[in-house]
Amino acid sequence: MSNLKIGVLLSGSGTNLQAIMDAVRDDGLPVEIVQVVSSRPDAYGIKRAEEAGIPVMVMNRSMYEDPRAADAHIVEALRGAGAEYVVMAGYMRKVTPVMLDAFPDRVLNLHPALLPSFVGAHAIDDAYNAGVKVTGVTVHLANEEYDKGPIVAQVPVRIEEGMSLDELEVAIHAVEHVLYPRVLRQIAEGRMTIGADRHVHIEE
Repeated sequence: MSNLKIGVLLSGSGTNLQAIMDAVRDDGLPVEIVQVVSSRPDAYGIKRAEEAGIPVMVMNRSMYEDPRAADAHIVEALRGAGAEYVVMAGYMRKVTPVMLDAFPDRVLNLHPALLPSFVGAHAIDDAYNAGVKVTGVTVHLANEEYDKGPIVAQVPVRIEEGMSLDELEVAIHAVEHVLYPRVLRQIAEGRMTIGADRHVHIEE
């Protein structure tokens, strides 16, 4: 079985990109990162990709003034690199139908809460401030509704008594760095299917 070819979209430090690269190197994750796209020219994730020898396309704010044109540019790069899946890893832009139509049911997103709870860009803060006892991490397929696509996998994270917001963030990120490579392995091994009900099924 050949490795699953993915493109990774990021906007920041690239820790989830690093987790995927580490899993490829250390755990035999059958994935090849063929392209990285950064929405910001100052993202540290660019450096991580370059040091690993992965091609990087750097976007900027002005290029996103027309979001569909921006996605068309990204799609061209991803297709040119042979990407089969798009993996959003801390990507702070909403993808348009241009991207979703180019990679139907093959655009993954990682969300730092248990969807459908705490959607949006401040999920960790929102869960912490709401006083819930359990939050977590969700991997889902992106669609045209923000944080509403079919759920692929979820892992809960307990908010312990006296836990600070910073400690919760560390706990959330630790789960992300395990869950994303695990889901990618399941996809690469052909164990993920989508039912007629749009529910995702994973063969264990």
